[in-house]
Amino acid sequence: MKLERNVKKFYDGLAEGVIYARKCKECGAIEFPPHYACNTCGYHDTEWTTVSGKGVLKSVITPVALNANNTLAAIGPYCFGEVELEEGCSFNSTIFGVDAKNAKKIRGKLPVPVHPKFIQMDGYTTLMFEVDEEVLAD
Repeated sequence: MKLERNVKKFYDGLAEGVIYARKCKECGAIEFPPHYACNTCGYHDTEWTTVSGKGVLKSVITPVALNANNTLAAIGPYCFGEVELEEGCSFNSTIFGVDAKNAKKIRGKLPVPVHPKFIQMDGYTTLMFEVDEEVLAD
């Protein structure tokens, strides 16, 4: 089995605004964040693919003093939550646009649409998400 530098391709893609994932050659499941074995069927062979970054926020956890991040707060209001991409993979992420003031309203609407937000942090591009504007406008 030929192994590639998984992290490099992923972060190079983020710097270009492209979200890379891995697709199982056996069952077609998408693995994000990307890794080489399939969590759905256990098959060992996956290939690079891209995902749209469009998805839904399924849960909301607002930060408190113990897990608050001043760097993130300087960008805008944020929370943590589970994101499910339209390609089917779910994972935890930082979500912008949600704070203690609107969290209850947004929890009542879950799942709500989100889109990717590429953030420059510590010398590299990282992927986070943001609640779609129409959710915040209601």
